[in-house]
Amino acid sequence: MKTVGRLRILLALLTAIGSLPLAAHEVRPAFLQIVETAPERFNVLWKQPIVQDRRLPIDPVLPEGCQPLAAPSPQIVGGALLQQWEVACPLNEGTLHIRGLARTLTDVLVEVRRLDGERLNQILRSNAPSLDLSDPSPKVAAYLILGVEHLLFGIDHVLFVIGLVCFIPGPWSLLKTITSFTLAHSVTLALSVLEIVQLPQGPVEAVIALSILFLARELALPAARRSALTQGRPWIMAFTFGLLHGFGFAGALADIGLPKDQLALSLLLFNLGIEAGQILVVAAALSLLWAVSRLPAVAQAAGTPFQLVAEFGATGVSGLWRTAPGLLYAGLIYAMGGMAAYWTIDRILGLL
Repeated sequence: MKTVGRLRILLALLTAIGSLPLAAHEVRPAFLQIVETAPERFNVLWKQPIVQDRRLPIDPVLPEGCQPLAAPSPQIVGGALLQQWEVACPLNEGTLHIRGLARTLTDVLVEVRRLDGERLNQILRSNAPSLDLSDPSPKVAAYLILGVEHLLFGIDHVLFVIGLVCFIPGPWSLLKTITSFTLAHSVTLALSVLEIVQLPQGPVEAVIALSILFLARELALPAARRSALTQGRPWIMAFTFGLLHGFGFAGALADIGLPKDQLALSLLLFNLGIEAGQILVVAAALSLLWAVSRLPAVAQAAGTPFQLVAEFGATGVSGLWRTAPGLLYAGLIYAMGGMAAYWTIDRILGLL
């Protein structure tokens, strides 16, 4: 009983800690676009998402001498603060800086276009909040990095992928399930970015949280009591929820936009970045399961990570209280379910 009591306390702490980064998926990158419209004359667009009715204390600072020709008039568009102004200066040297970025966890995507066709794309973050404008090298690969970060820092997406790994008791089944999830969110990501099919982000985020809660519930049940969908064809379940997660991924790109003349390449790089982040999460989860399966107390019963998953899945949470690996597995499931339930309630209340 003491062990169960301690576990409950640990799970409560994990759930409380997990609820702290609730807005982690909502803190989307800001976007600064500088377009040369005439020789040494630039249009500046600053787009910064608003989270919980507040804006982050960050602002772009152009090189000395590049003052606005007229005061920018801020406006709220689609949950983001939008400001636009013009400057008359060379902007081919000096440093562009994002004031206050070093004290945040968000990123800023910077795009500079010149009349001669030269283009500069770069991601600025807290540990590197400045950009040297004299560097002419184009960095469209910024969208690749953005995709990796969006997956890794999107706690809800990470938990869903971890849940899939803990749910599938075989490498071939895991490959089919992860591939289905990948194909599904790639399709809806492209459809949303191309403005063919679009859904409001609020309900999408709520249903994404609900998908994690569903997966945690399935993991908590013995395999024999799980739904027919997850027992027979888990790849269909992953594909269905993947369609929703794709609309969630599109939210980040909707905030910053994609360059029209490099739309296909930017979209491809962002999607590849998401897949790279997903592979990292799957590799980390499998590595952890492998390490647990190598413990002397577990090695006799489970020789591989997938055999370990199959053993845990056969009994559900009710049969996991006798061993340390079982407690760890059960703790992961309850923490996942607790965070997902909190996210679901919070996001639904946010819609009301």
